[in-house]
Amino acid sequence: MNFAPGLLLTDRYRLEELIAEGGMGQVWRATDETLQRPVAVKVLRPDSGGDESFVERFRVEAVNSAALQHPNIVTVHDFGEGDESAFLVMELIEGQPLSAVIGERGPLPADEVTEILHQAASALQAAHDAGVVHRDVKPANIVVDADGYARLTDFGISKAMAGSGLTQTGEMLGTAHYLSPEQVQGRPATPASDIYSLAVVGFEMISGARPFVGESMVATALAHVGQPAPQLPETVPEPLRTTVLAGLAKLPEQRPADAAAFAEALRLPAGTVPAHLVDGAASAVSPVVAGLPDGMFTPYPPARGDTAEGA
Repeated sequence: MNFAPGLLLTDRYRLEELIAEGGMGQVWRATDETLQRPVAVKVLRPDSGGDESFVERFRVEAVNSAALQHPNIVTVHDFGEGDESAFLVMELIEGQPLSAVIGERGPLPADEVTEILHQAASALQAAHDAGVVHRDVKPANIVVDADGYARLTDFGISKAMAGSGLTQTGEMLGTAHYLSPEQVQGRPATPASDIYSLAVVGFEMISGARPFVGESMVATALAHVGQPAPQLPETVPEPLRTTVLAGLAKLPEQRPADAAAFAEALRLPAGTVPAHLVDGAASAVSPVVAGLPDGMFTPYPPARGDTAEGA
């Protein structure tokens, strides 16, 4: 199916304007003609509609997102599919992806970074409480409006903790610059993996650069395992500095206990070092002896056909 302005989906959602496009789908501004309200409609790209794995990701996103009710998570209203297409109807957010904000203005002020991280961490805690791991936390999946209000979106490769995922053991699925070390190693993603990815986002907002960049997507992914995180300048205020670095710890148990703990640490009084996170922060920037910290096994490149998706 070719999507164009004026197209009416299921006799209800009329497409108006293409507002975003990615590797798998397009996002359209649309009108819900039944309820007479603006909505965002995410559709599979015309050249992807016949790929059952892409359609299944849409189904996963619909099911997992529909279970989440939180002011910092984009609300999903509806899902539909036909012989050659699938679409997801969401609330329309008037804002920019955080990736665009960083590209235009980064590095961002510390108070703005703290606020966006706090909101995103709160959203992740709600998802984790509902049994959903996002698995692809990155700036492109955080939408920020003109007032600085942030919303987490795109649960397309998320995984219900009690259910089966779309990937097999040893497969990396996510974006290489934001993958946790355990995901790179083929271990299952957990809530701690989302915390690591959010800490990478925080580092990028603070510095304007990603902490790990390699000559290829595989090299970038493996850097999360074998290289220490760069130090953040001492000029970065506390508790932001230590909280973000602790989130980058190689071992999940050295990161904040959960997303709520990450958010709470950011709310400590200005200038306060979160003492319970100091060890984790120190481990994140410490040299990795023999390429690996204690408790981690040798990383390996993804198997043939497995990919670490680009940003």
